[in-house]
Amino acid sequence: MTAGSTGALTVTMCRDPRQFAALEESWNRLFRDCPTATPFQSHAWLHSWWLSYGKEGRLRLLLARRGAELVGAAALMLVHRPLPRLVPLGGPITDYFDVLVADGQAGQVVPALARGLHRAARSAVVDLREVRPGAAAEALYEAWPGVSGKLADSTCMELPALPFDELVKRMPASGAQRVRAKLRKSDAAGIEEHEVTEDEVPQAVRTLLRLHEKQWRGRGVTPEHLRPRFAEHLTRATRRMVRAGEGRLTEFRLDGQVVAANLTLLCAGLSGGYLYGADPALRDRKVDVSTLLLRHEARRALAEGRPVVSFLRGSEPYKNHWRPETVVNQRFLLATSALAPLLRLYESQVTGRERAVDALREALPAARDWRARLNELRVR
Repeated sequence: MTAGSTGALTVTMCRDPRQFAALEESWNRLFRDCPTATPFQSHAWLHSWWLSYGKEGRLRLLLARRGAELVGAAALMLVHRPLPRLVPLGGPITDYFDVLVADGQAGQVVPALARGLHRAARSAVVDLREVRPGAAAEALYEAWPGVSGKLADSTCMELPALPFDELVKRMPASGAQRVRAKLRKSDAAGIEEHEVTEDEVPQAVRTLLRLHEKQWRGRGVTPEHLRPRFAEHLTRATRRMVRAGEGRLTEFRLDGQVVAANLTLLCAGLSGGYLYGADPALRDRKVDVSTLLLRHEARRALAEGRPVVSFLRGSEPYKNHWRPETVVNQRFLLATSALAPLLRLYESQVTGRERAVDALREALPAARDWRARLNELRVR
């Protein structure tokens, strides 16, 4: 056991947003002491998300304390549709969920959290999405005293933190040659890097979101990224995370103008590229922005001793060029034994929806080909 791992262990439920705000210092100590935590479990990210997206009366923070010290936490909220559920704070804009458990205390804290969550879930299914493999939430799932189910969730892509030349060598020879040629053109263009300070964050986030919208205009930008509440959350969270060393916002400037910006979220275990924006005009300058950003992030992760450079969620084709490791998040469904029929019904509904989405994805390319062929015939 580590120091401070003796004494009475208590588990309570916090529903008061003001108490959530007041937990910042103790939450941050626990966050730094939890080896599996990702940036999305930081107080800066979660509390900011609650301020922008939370609903009155829904907050459910499960807190484990040994004496006065916070040694475990699960940040959840109650939702009512399509059935009562306890779900992670952070919603769809959060890439990873985990519970926080102090280093060396999992043997006692995890079962205590499981029992506390079991009491809180008397009339609700616990639906834990986006659990990264190796997370502390896996132990919570194993310790669950009721019924449970496990499903696959989003796909993430990760690279080891290696010198950039080593990452390039992972590619086929022809691809590696193209990457080197693109970087020579980018370097010749004279792009300069600027790491944004805490005070510069508000303006820099506005610039990032403007470039992000411009970059994806006409190509299906995520609607949430254009909403004021997202901008408010991202500005507030990024400012705090930059201050604490949990985030980095980098601008790339050409002739004094910001032409690209990249937000990276940080923890001991990884460096995760969360959101970037780039001026489409860079294509005319033959600047490959994704390669430029990856080189920058790989260098920083290696220098800072972070073992993983993560693309976070999504399996876009440009990521696969680098031959990354595919990591599939998990979705844990938990309920009391009395709610076993409800959990199984919900599990079947989720699985059915996933199969329908997969079928639609497979059908869309064929439909596009059919429409293209039809248009071609019409032209003739």
